Amino acid sequence: MKLFQQNHCLICHQAILPDVGWQAIFSIEKEQLICKECERKFEKIDGETCRICSRPLHLLEEKFRHGDLCHDCFRWEGDEEWKGFLTENHSLFLYNDFLKKVMAKFKFRGDYILARGFALYVKELVKNVDTDLFVPIPLSEERLYERGFNQAAAVLREADLPSSEILTRIHSEKQSKKSRNERIHLPQVFNLKHNADIQGKKIILIDDIYTTGSTLRHAAKLLKQAGAESIHSLTIAR
Repeated sequence: MKLFQQNHCLICHQAILPDVGWQAIFSIEKEQLICKECERKFEKIDGETCRICSRPLHLLEEKFRHGDLCHDCFRWEGDEEWKGFLTENHSLFLYNDFLKKVMAKFKFRGDYILARGFALYVKELVKNVDTDLFVPIPLSEERLYERGFNQAAAVLREADLPSSEILTRIHSEKQSKKSRNERIHLPQVFNLKHNADIQGKKIILIDDIYTTGSTLRHAAKLLKQAGAESIHSLTIAR
């Protein structure tokens, strides 16, 4: 055990001072990759949330709530074309200004090392989860070339979780440039690899950001129609 190991924060690059109390000395050593100051800037999602998408309900006006569903999920579940495909999404953090900057470094400036920091949270969250496959949301070949790596697959890799890359993506305009209505009415944007064995499998989709839920629902619909038992999802941001 390294009592006085010092890491540097993956986000701000400041030195992380190790805990040196008796409790820290005699406890299982846990790697510290993000400093407490940066960690405090992450807004963890807790309290009462939408049953499906993990949106904090206390942030919504009453008119945008429908029992235990937010208005968006209520509309998704009211559409026979999309109802019931995505069982539940769990997001780690709210997409606040701080996380937007961190995610921009991770996604668009190729800062792969940040995957190690996010992986710690993901690994902790899923350690007691009953699932058969972790499936990262894929990038198209064009987008993968632009970014250099798939962020979702990188987080799984750094968390030492098996990454089942059974989906491929059809290249299209960036989702962030589309309206909610355009995202909902897109043709299927994913394909399932021919050798994928998903019959009766419980699947967790992994992605970086949950916005409208369109991307995850497209993937969930394809997998469910191909025989998967249930589809949950996990994203870094909401």
